[in-house]
Amino acid sequence: MTKKLLSSLFLISLVSIFSGCNTIEGAGEDLERGGEAIQRESREARD
Repeated sequence: MTKKLLSSLFLISLVSIFSGCNTIEGAGEDLERGGEAIQRESREARD
């Protein structure tokens, strides 16, 4: 019983970790796009 419970918890943890990687990658891309928009606006304000 304990072995099944630990195995289940381990699998749930792995799934959570792998799904979190995609979320973090997506958030990084969003931040990058936001930074690019700020740079673009600052260049336009300079010119």
